[in-house]
Amino acid sequence: MRVIVGASRSRDLSSEKEAERLLRENGKSFYWARRFLGKTAARRATLLYAFCRFLDDIADGDRPDGPEILKRVDEELCRGASTATQELIPEVEIFLCLCEEVGIPITAARDLVAGLIFDQGTVAIRDEEELVKYCYQVAGTVGLMMAPILGRTDSRADAFAVDLGIAMQLTNIARDVAEDALLNRCYLPSSWRGPFTPADISEGIQNPDAICRKSVADAVSNTIELAENYYASGLAGLTYLPLQNNIAIGIAAFVYRAIGKRLKQKGGAWWLGREIVGPGGKLLASATSLPRLMRVYREMPTHDLNLHRPLQSTGHINANW
Repeated sequence: MRVIVGASRSRDLSSEKEAERLLRENGKSFYWARRFLGKTAARRATLLYAFCRFLDDIADGDRPDGPEILKRVDEELCRGASTATQELIPEVEIFLCLCEEVGIPITAARDLVAGLIFDQGTVAIRDEEELVKYCYQVAGTVGLMMAPILGRTDSRADAFAVDLGIAMQLTNIARDVAEDALLNRCYLPSSWRGPFTPADISEGIQNPDAICRKSVADAVSNTIELAENYYASGLAGLTYLPLQNNIAIGIAAFVYRAIGKRLKQKGGAWWLGREIVGPGGKLLASATSLPRLMRVYREMPTHDLNLHRPLQSTGHINANW
């Protein structure tokens, strides 16, 4: 039996309130869409967001002990899966309880942690295949964890859930080029952006004559185009979900997708700063999404296996997909 450290109803409520605050302040697109979920699914999705945010803060916090903490999280996830007696990091404890409650695959969480550990070093993504692998680890995994929360009962839905996560991460990468460069990071493949380093990209934010601007803008556009392939698949797979959750997650996806579309319309002008979708844009994206999401499918979609070819050599692919 697992030892639950300090478990109590008051603590559960406190954790849920903190999760709600994190989502409201840091996940505005998802907070907007959450109102369309049922109460139980919204609660569970918010707790999952809080766990992922906890991991992300460790990875992005410039902490010298970040890799060690992430390795400890991975060990606790592994031990938790075998129900060994232990004391746990509180955030891991809450997440494992959520896994037991709805059947979240712990392997997906461990893949996420592995991606964040990779992020602790010097990130060097060479080509499209490595980009898709990275996006699977840090976001496709989140799609897998969300699927049972959203009422997925057919395992064929999982491949589409992975694709929606990959699509959203590609949007993140395209949106955050300037911000990441200032942190000495770049997730655009070198085969797309050319020889330019994060330092070069940082210099190009203020310098209109910087030679990196066009190459990096082209790489941003390529990233957005790649995201469209995964959005198309991920959105098609929403039909596996109950209608209410289909609509809620579809709205979040359409709002996120709008970020990339706006950036593409600007020619991938990454130096202009982070592209956002304000309240008016969220309303428009939501309204635009509804006819598409409420369409009734006579047959469930078949997944395009080519989208997961980059994952085949890594073990990050499930034969049941």
